[in-house]
Amino acid sequence: MSGVKHILYVQTSGPENPERLYAPFILASTARAMGYNATIYFLIKGVETVKKGVAERIKLGSFPSLREVMDQAIKLGVKIQVCEQSCALLGIPRGEFIPEAEIVGAATLNKLCLEADAALYF
Repeated sequence: MSGVKHILYVQTSGPENPERLYAPFILASTARAMGYNATIYFLIKGVETVKKGVAERIKLGSFPSLREVMDQAIKLGVKIQVCEQSCALLGIPRGEFIPEAEIVGAATLNKLCLEADAALYF
């Protein structure tokens, strides 16, 4: 890792808890704007959030849709990683996710946790 600080956000909540889905994207976008690296790792039910077509259907209050917030984060360079084992557990095939989502193994989360300067869980 470079000398740039890195913040890891772990999203375990899925679309059934929409109020928990915005925070990691907003915080990760803010981290990027501050010059930090940011990764959002989707685990357990959180993987459903980055399935094609799901974020477009989530909108709370006067906020933009979750997909709009997600697109802004991706545009700023936030990395999106999806737990392969969670996909298998939930029976979700690899091709079901947005193109920006990288499918990774459990070892990736362990490595990210050990190397990150901070980690937050949702």
